[in-house]
Amino acid sequence: MSAVVAIVGRPNVGKSTLFNRILGQRKALVEDFPGVTRDRHYAEVTRYATPFTLIDTGGFEPVSEDRLLVQMREQSQLAVEEADLILFVLDGKNGINPSDEEVATMLRRVNKPVLFVVNKIDGDKQELGLGEFYALGVDELFPISAEHGRGMSDLIETLLDYLPAQERRDDDSGQTRLAIIGRPNVGKSSLVNRLLGSERMVANPAAGTTRDSIDTPFAYNRKNYLLIDTAGIRRKGKVSQKLEKFSVVQALKAMDRAHVVLVVIDATEGVTDQDMTVAGYAYEKGRAVILVVNKWDSVAKDNATMKRYLEKIRMQFKFLAFAPVLFVSALTGQRVNKVMGEVEKVAAEFNRQVPTAALNRVLEETLRDHPPPLVQGKRLRFYYGTQTAVRPPHFLFFVNVADGIHFSYQRYLTNRLREAFGFSGSPIRLSFRERERRS
Repeated sequence: MSAVVAIVGRPNVGKSTLFNRILGQRKALVEDFPGVTRDRHYAEVTRYATPFTLIDTGGFEPVSEDRLLVQMREQSQLAVEEADLILFVLDGKNGINPSDEEVATMLRRVNKPVLFVVNKIDGDKQELGLGEFYALGVDELFPISAEHGRGMSDLIETLLDYLPAQERRDDDSGQTRLAIIGRPNVGKSSLVNRLLGSERMVANPAAGTTRDSIDTPFAYNRKNYLLIDTAGIRRKGKVSQKLEKFSVVQALKAMDRAHVVLVVIDATEGVTDQDMTVAGYAYEKGRAVILVVNKWDSVAKDNATMKRYLEKIRMQFKFLAFAPVLFVSALTGQRVNKVMGEVEKVAAEFNRQVPTAALNRVLEETLRDHPPPLVQGKRLRFYYGTQTAVRPPHFLFFVNVADGIHFSYQRYLTNRLREAFGFSGSPIRLSFRERERRS
């Protein structure tokens, strides 16, 4: 594994800005008020001679008893435990406060290298105030401006000196990327914690606690996965703050990177328009989908409750008729053990490659059972088909008239392909091309 570098410090000292500066792209949320970054946020940094994993953390508030701030402190402490090197970020404009002193005391007890980074040093005038930071008992300070890049070269050079040289590797080799999406407060982070078997995300009853997309690599059944926990996606009209807007972008980007998407639904609220919108994003992006009905323990049930609920879901999610549905409780762990088994099956279907000969045998039977209709006054003729891509499976059919093939016949072809080859959880894409006429 690559070395781990953790960025820690009080809220609003510029940790996420430094994270983005080191990473070289805008991945963490940055806003000018405290507490924006609530979870550990991982990224693989590969732009330097030695690659490493960078963790951006929620801020320390050592004396606070506020539940969320306590959780943020715990997350930061977990990151410190995992780190090989710690960047302790201080506010060069506002100076030292008691929280900084407590954090510095804690870090002195950690048998790991710590670089004391004084941020917001935008010019020579700010450097004159560095003296007070030596009171923390540190021999060397790194004055920087994460926003403008000042002082970053010295910091990076020292950081790399602490890391062992490593060979670059393909981090995505054989790895299935799994995104968890859904409206705010449906239990996504609690589900992540159950799947990983640890309190990796901050799970809090307040809606919108997870604001970034968080990447966590793990293994299941000897296969490699990358789990992406996303912020709740809200209707565009409901998104009022710039922070929330960027969270939506993050969730959509997470789906861009994912292979399999778990769409989490709150069983106590039932299926909402937002649930269908969220699932629609995944479908439009051509991702494999599993519908996860969470909080099933809180639903009053009889022998027919699950059947009725499933029928309602199938009616409302007609465009996801191929998606498996799981009823779970992240709180109690009920049926959560079935999730990764289903992910494994769906990922395999998402990557399924159908031999051309088998495909054309099914095509011949399909055309015989239900001949195609007229298109532009001509009888539609299929010559042959071939699969051109996986993730999602994409089939190209050569025909005599490519334009205007009715969606109902395309749906018929799709259903016959599913009957023959499966593709559970996976969308299927069809294309039609006119065969070049022979001279």
